[in-house]
Amino acid sequence: MKKQKNKKTKICFAASSGGHYEQIMMLMPLAKKYDAFILTEKTKYNSEKKDMKSYFVHQINRTEGLFLIKLFFNFVCSFFIFAKEKPDAIICTGALATVPICLIAKIFRKKLIFIESFAKITSPTETGKIMYKYADLFFIQWESLKKYYPNALFFGGIY
Repeated sequence: MKKQKNKKTKICFAASSGGHYEQIMMLMPLAKKYDAFILTEKTKYNSEKKDMKSYFVHQINRTEGLFLIKLFFNFVCSFFIFAKEKPDAIICTGALATVPICLIAKIFRKKLIFIESFAKITSPTETGKIMYKYADLFFIQWESLKKYYPNALFFGGIY
């Protein structure tokens, strides 16, 4: 097999809407160094970045009645996005809508980097508890979370 020359690493930046999305946007200077795209939730909040390819999945709330249906649909959508884009790595700030793309990446042996929410100072997120098991690198933004994530890397806030 012939090796491609100068192939840029492709990164998927995955985040839910709102604060999770704002956190992933803090990493956009990094995105300029790579072939990158964004996966986020489709909401009324305008989260389309004009200078970067964006994909949207359903917003999910685990307490709503259609939770499992939306989660399944997001797995299907995320699989097609993954197959089309073929990212080498996923950098994720959560929450639930991003779990499918992260798990699909791990199935295909791609790198997964998870950054626990800046808003969580004294307790872990549900998504963080799931991703801690699968992430190649797991970052926390508050040292107090070390008791929940003993192998996590603390680097302070991304703001």
